[in-house]
Amino acid sequence: MEISAGIQASLAGRYASALFDLAVEEGTVSAIESDLERLEQALAESSDLKAMISNPQISRKAQGAAIEGVSGTLELAQLTKNFLGVLAGNRRLAVLPEIIAAFHMIAAAQRGEVTAEVTSAHALSDEQLDALKQKLTEREGRTVKIKPKVDPGLLGGLVVTVGSKRIDGSIRSRLNSLAQAMKG
Repeated sequence: MEISAGIQASLAGRYASALFDLAVEEGTVSAIESDLERLEQALAESSDLKAMISNPQISRKAQGAAIEGVSGTLELAQLTKNFLGVLAGNRRLAVLPEIIAAFHMIAAAQRGEVTAEVTSAHALSDEQLDALKQKLTEREGRTVKIKPKVDPGLLGGLVVTVGSKRIDGSIRSRLNSLAQAMKG
């Protein structure tokens, strides 16, 4: 499997790549990916957890103990627990969100998938998401996984980001373009 040089060059990418290689050896890629999704959700929901992993004043031992407790609560696989212990021991828990993102990118690339971040003013229905997924899959020529987000500031429309490509069909963007045209 080929991993992009950009991912491998970053610190988070090197850790994610190592974790992915270990998961492949054990045949647990999907289990580790699920673990990381739960961990990502826990980081999003808990400001205390987010503060703990990024606070340099907390000792390695204390971070290790805290992350071990979180691992038990989330019922993470042994490989994930061990990996988090290494991150704590190396004072690298602060880059955990980036490691999770890099791991998802590596796993998706290995499956031939691409992730599309879809931002809308209101939550999209399942039918709308399925139709958008089908259109993007046709356009990209490979399986597209949609990651929906809501930003009421868009007013309406969508902003779709696939890799480095961005399609901005939001009303906010159109109004800004119109305002610029009227100034000129």
